[in-house]
Amino acid sequence: MKVTMDFPRYTVLAMPRASRLQPVPVPQGRESVGQRLARLRKERGFTQKELAAKTGLIQALISDYERDKLRLNAEMILRFTAALEITTDELLQPGGPKPARKPSRKVLRRLEQIEALPSPQQSVLLKTIDTFLENAAFRAARR
Repeated sequence: MKVTMDFPRYTVLAMPRASRLQPVPVPQGRESVGQRLARLRKERGFTQKELAAKTGLIQALISDYERDKLRLNAEMILRFTAALEITTDELLQPGGPKPARKPSRKVLRRLEQIEALPSPQQSVLLKTIDTFLENAAFRAARR
């Protein structure tokens, strides 16, 4: 007994064909998306555990994203950009726009401590910082 596979003509016409499109490769730059995520997290002064808490994830997942073991989906991109207070371009584009840099959490914590000091102590501390910065700039200019 011979079995024949006669398909109706309309199904043959609607069958998918292999695509001939050749997508242009996306430049990755010097760092992968995971490496960029790790760099941005560190620049903002977060540990993996702190970022996990802000995004509702666990630390192991943050580690996996940073090591490119997991690929970012749209939801994770939005979670990370909101938690790190960055744009999606900063996270996804290798040479993305360089917006004004925000102070790290370490610097912000110190600023809060300085603001909590009495006014005379704030003045003394700020003068000390100014002197240090002037000397550092002078030394850098001499090099």
